[in-house]
Amino acid sequence: MQPKKSRPWFTRFANWTAQATGRPSAFGLATATIIVWIVTGPLFDFDNTWQLVINTGTTIVTFLMVFLIQNTQNVDSQAMQIKLDELIRATQGAHNGLLDLEQLEEEALEAIRFKYQKLAEYARADLLKGDMDTGIPKVDEERLP
Repeated sequence: MQPKKSRPWFTRFANWTAQATGRPSAFGLATATIIVWIVTGPLFDFDNTWQLVINTGTTIVTFLMVFLIQNTQNVDSQAMQIKLDELIRATQGAHNGLLDLEQLEEEALEAIRFKYQKLAEYARADLLKGDMDTGIPKVDEERLP
């Protein structure tokens, strides 16, 4: 394992922002901002500038948040994939060919998913007959297409 390196400023900022904006207090602040904007409407006769302020502000915040949230989701997704790959690698009887599936083309993923879907159907049918479904059938079993 590699030693933990200091994270780049953007990663730290994106993680901090995701944590901060996911709190009830952030929602309360956003709600309060909207309430203040609505209350000030009569002061500005609900004119176009008054509307433009909230439209511009929310558009800018939304635009920037998309990138910050996407960054944190990408990192989380990559970490989850590595953890799943390690579980597959360390589990006796698991198919190591399933490691790193996220790198395959959609058609290849669909073919693999179809085989596992068929395994699930056969397992449910076995359960309905009163049989156990706890075995480790091979993915390329004869009854699979």
